[in-house]
Amino acid sequence: MKEVTDYIEKKADWKSELEMLREAVISCGLEETVKWGAPVYTAAGKNIVGLSAFKSYVGLWFFQGGTLKDTRKLLVNAQEGKTNAMRQWRFHSIEEINSQLIVDYILEAIDNQESGNIIKPNKKNSKPIVIHPLFQEALSANDVLTSKFEELGLTKKREFTDYINEAKREATQLKRLEKIIPMILNGVGLYDKYKNC
Repeated sequence: MKEVTDYIEKKADWKSELEMLREAVISCGLEETVKWGAPVYTAAGKNIVGLSAFKSYVGLWFFQGGTLKDTRKLLVNAQEGKTNAMRQWRFHSIEEINSQLIVDYILEAIDNQESGNIIKPNKKNSKPIVIHPLFQEALSANDVLTSKFEELGLTKKREFTDYINEAKREATQLKRLEKIIPMILNGVGLYDKYKNC
């Protein structure tokens, strides 16, 4: 898929690792697509795993990772307090990538999805907040930004995350991220200026 190939080309520092991860994921028979600007792999229309690259690592996002046995303790909840389901597996070098182990985890994730072994979102907040990988990278690199974002109400958090997620091109995502960081640091909501009109 050209969009995924383009994503990998843009992440030149991690090209070999991303290609290796992609090959392992595709071998599981998942459908390849792009969501939130990054490769996502689905089964029967359900998100199973995503692929992403950051400054210091590449990762697999398991959308229902909380259901995996993970006896080796390889998965982390990169959005602690925001999600009970999503888990990330980080790789800092190509040597850390064990394709067979990855396939085992993915096949378990597919089985869990097909058998209905999933973690459902809290009904009170049925629409989960999905943090774009670029935004997650900014949060991970800045404790003050993370703290200020945590202080925001659910509606404001959702406005910011949706604003980035709705952008199709990486250039637009980066531009939007640049716009919202000062707003978050100042506790200003994305649409506050329209609320008193």
